[in-house]
Amino acid sequence: MSRNCPHAACTAGILRSPGPRIRNRGVCRPTEILEARHRMDAPPTSSARRKVARISTAGKATEPSPDAVLIRRTLAEIGPVADKVTSYFYALVFTGHPELRAMFPAAMDVQRDRLLKALLTAAEHIDDPDVLLPYLRRLGTGHRKYGTLPQHYPAVGEALIHALTRYAERSWGPETEAAWVRAYTSISQIMIDAAAEDELKSPAWWHAEVVSHDLRTPDIAVLTVRPDQPYPFLAGQYTSLETPWWPRVWRHYSFASAPRQDGLLSFHVKAVPAGWVSNALVRRARPGDVLRLGPPAGSMVVDHSTDNGMLCLAGGTGIAPIKALIEDVAGHGERRPVEVFFGARSDSDLYDKDTLLGLQRSHPWLSVRPVVGDGLAGQLPQAIGEHGPWNSYDAFISGPPGMIRSGVDALKRIGIPGERIRHDALEELAGVAG
Repeated sequence: MSRNCPHAACTAGILRSPGPRIRNRGVCRPTEILEARHRMDAPPTSSARRKVARISTAGKATEPSPDAVLIRRTLAEIGPVADKVTSYFYALVFTGHPELRAMFPAAMDVQRDRLLKALLTAAEHIDDPDVLLPYLRRLGTGHRKYGTLPQHYPAVGEALIHALTRYAERSWGPETEAAWVRAYTSISQIMIDAAAEDELKSPAWWHAEVVSHDLRTPDIAVLTVRPDQPYPFLAGQYTSLETPWWPRVWRHYSFASAPRQDGLLSFHVKAVPAGWVSNALVRRARPGDVLRLGPPAGSMVVDHSTDNGMLCLAGGTGIAPIKALIEDVAGHGERRPVEVFFGARSDSDLYDKDTLLGLQRSHPWLSVRPVVGDGLAGQLPQAIGEHGPWNSYDAFISGPPGMIRSGVDALKRIGIPGERIRHDALEELAGVAG
């Protein structure tokens, strides 16, 4: 430990390692701090233990931990200058570790703040393991497709600490820095462990050949692909997809069917303005082209342990995972009531209506109600309010983020508790458009 080092993690004695100590004229770098903490196997000190969240038996934080309080003060301070923090963070990553640049898209305006936002989101929920652990495990397994390795995490942590030090001047200090080091160490270790476990059972990505390309409207295509090896997933989940025309640019798309015996996968894609991936898939992809798929993700799946009815709201291409859920219920031989409200701005945008009405004719427990009109975020909630009651139903919502937000509010108002409302994470939906 150096007397000259200004970092709280060093002055608190955190920098210790069974291996040779790295010196830089008596001053440590945050990379060394994080590398040292990754190598530490000993339990935390008593002072560190006092700073973890106090969790109730129900798994929820009863009060914010000291670390969480410090972290949230930092987040509040950097909020107004988030763009500057993001730019500085990436500049530090790429100048300090230029070998990492190849892991990111050529045009960073597409990637923008995703990595930093994910880290800050994780830190914000440091007291809530029910939210934090699944989120980080999904990030850890998903980042395998980028080629992320354990040795990359200290470099990112170094940039994070330096960026926060510069732009959180009022709230920053030794205790705050120590809290962030502890949080990042925990966050990165969970991600590293999840990736290591996933590596034992799954590839980092799958190659998938396009076998059909059905243009349903000028802007919407249904793609069917054949993965090069078995691809396990659940109806209602989604994956990340990369095209050969935009390397390292990934976008999320939901599976449009339940798992099939032939192993084929289908996606509904709408080309959006300036959407690199979506326009390539709709206007350029053809049978024979090979895409890359990341691992499946998402928890908007059917609970087959209950016979609750299912209320499904879908806007635009959000009908894709709802269709998969219908097929899943049918495949399990269930006869629970399934009510589907399918919204679009015009009749021509109800591109999968015939398929849904065909499913309705085959399954008497299924009801499909198209909803047409501008202001999708208001139309669908209004439509469900005209029917019901829905108090014995589980709800599933898929579509644009605005529609999901208004849909969740409307469903809660009519008596469906939040724990029975399922939808994809809104922060991930931001990656769908494009």
